[in-house]
Amino acid sequence: MCDLVARTGRLQQRYADGSRLVAGCIPFRYLNSESGKVVQVLMISSSSGPGLLFPKGGWENDETVREAAVREAVEEAGVRGILMDFLGNYEFKSKTHQDEFSPEGLCKAAMYALYVKEELETWPEQKTRTRTWLTIEEAVESCRHAWMKDALVEGFCKWHKENMGKGEEIADGD
Repeated sequence: MCDLVARTGRLQQRYADGSRLVAGCIPFRYLNSESGKVVQVLMISSSSGPGLLFPKGGWENDETVREAAVREAVEEAGVRGILMDFLGNYEFKSKTHQDEFSPEGLCKAAMYALYVKEELETWPEQKTRTRTWLTIEEAVESCRHAWMKDALVEGFCKWHKENMGKGEEIADGD
C-alpha cells in the first residue's frame, strides 16, 4: 500500500494567458557499460493511450514550479532524486484538459532534468502507470508527443552535453 496520495482536481491549478501551467521532468540515470557510462531516461505509460511520456502535471498555487516537477515525478513515476536545471518551456494543446480557464486546452510545461537516486517500490499512480528505462535513442522513438520529443532532444540532450558531459559528479544535495 502506498502512503503517498496523488493530488487531483483543478481548484489549485495555475493559469497564465489562457494556458494551464504544467511542471515536469526528464528523470535520468547512468548505467556502466563496456563503452563507458550510458545515459538512460525514465518514461511512463500514458493513462489515456499508447506511447510513453515523461512525468508532468499541473503546477498548483501552493507550490513552486520546482516543487511541482518533483511532486509529479513521485506521483506518476515513483522516483526521487536531485532536481537539476530548467530545460525550457514547451507549449502544447491538451485534448483532455480543456476547461473554463483554458477552453482550447492550451498548456505551457516547464521541464527540468531530474537525476534519479531512488525508485520507490510503491507510488500513487502505480496501478495506472508502468515505468520504463530507455536509452535516449529508444526514448525518442517511444515519445507519444512531439513536444516531449523536443524537450528530450532540444532540452535534455543539449543540457546534458553542455553540463554533464565534462565528467562532473552530481553533488548530493536536494
